[in-house]
Amino acid sequence: MRYLVWVLRLLVFVIVLLFALKNTEPVDVHFFANYMITGVPLVVVMLTALIVGLFIGVLLMVLAILRKRREVAKLKQEIVRLERQQRQPIVAERNEVADVVTPL
Repeated sequence: MRYLVWVLRLLVFVIVLLFALKNTEPVDVHFFANYMITGVPLVVVMLTALIVGLFIGVLLMVLAILRKRREVAKLKQEIVRLERQQRQPIVAERNEVADVVTPL
């Protein structure tokens, strides 16, 4: 299984490398307010877009994970609180039974 994963990784790397080598033509990148960069290789533009997309995706994923961890922590505290609440009436009932059984 490990070898299959490494072969697939190598295959994807080779395909991406060949794609990058085929897209080296210079392009113009237009920004807002008529700002433009000329002569940027297309592969650089694509890699920049990929990196920005990955960064935004990871950031959103981390925020979602942190939110879920907070929710799990709250639920664990609620479980502990409910378990304590459930044990307290049992202890009180045992004390009442002991008072009734103990002769004065």
